Formats: sequence, structure tokens, C-alpha cells
Amino acid sequence: MISIPNTWAPMLLQSVRDAVLYHEGLLRSETLRDRADYEEYHVLLTQFLAYLKDEYAANEGEIGVPLDELNV
Repeated sequence: MISIPNTWAPMLLQSVRDAVLYHEGLLRSETLRDRADYEEYHVLLTQFLAYLKDEYAANEGEIGVPLDELNV
């Protein structure tokens, strides 16, 4: 199991959220050649973000920054 310091947990969530948003933009663009790969990766990113949010919520008291304040 990977252990993430509480001070880095908000940044991890926001980074994955940014990756999701970036790939959503890519999927809307007309420049992709192999769209299926990007769609699959986007699905994995959104699942990972959901998992991270659940883990964050379970440890929110220790982390000290409410999930609602992160806008994820």
C-alpha cells in the first residue's frame, strides 16, 4: 500500500482532477487519431479520481482540508 502524506493528499486529488479535465478537452478536439485509447484512459482516470475522493473523505479529519473546499 502506498502512503501519501496528508499535506500532499489535496494536491494529488487536484492533479488527477486536472488530468481528467485535460483529457475531456482532448476528447472534444478533432486532432486525435486513436480515440479509443484516450477514451479508455479517460475512464480509468475518472475511476481513479472517484477512488481517491472516497479515500480522501475517509481520512478528511486527519488531512484537515475538507473535500468540499477542493472543488473536485
